Amino acid sequence: MLDQARNIALLLARVATGMIFLVHGYQKFATMGIAGTTAFFESIGIPLPGVAAPLVAALEVAGGIALILGAALPIAGTLLALDMVGAILFAHLPAGFSVGEGGYEFVLALAAASLAVGFTGGGALALDSVLGRRRAAAAA
Repeated sequence: MLDQARNIALLLARVATGMIFLVHGYQKFATMGIAGTTAFFESIGIPLPGVAAPLVAALEVAGGIALILGAALPIAGTLLALDMVGAILFAHLPAGFSVGEGGYEFVLALAAASLAVGFTGGGALALDSVLGRRRAAAAA
């Protein structure tokens, strides 16, 4: 029973964290637009904002989808955590910890969640697990 609960908990964590990244990445494309995201990145001192903006937007969309599906979890989790470290350093650190003040509380939680989900294997309901079982069965 504990294994079943663990699989459901991991699924919920993957989907919730993935949806947050997917929506934020989509906003960088559709709401702010890449030009607006680039201008924002430039205003906060992110190096090469014209390159960083579309890369971050694409990472957040693709990484969010990867978390939701449970695919390439160590890679997606690590890249999304690094994305959030950049958000902390460039955008949120000067405002302190509290999210209500624009601080890094929320992005720190996203970084930790990305790493936790990325390195737990995603549970039995993750695509990585399903494909791993198929590979193991084929090898046997």
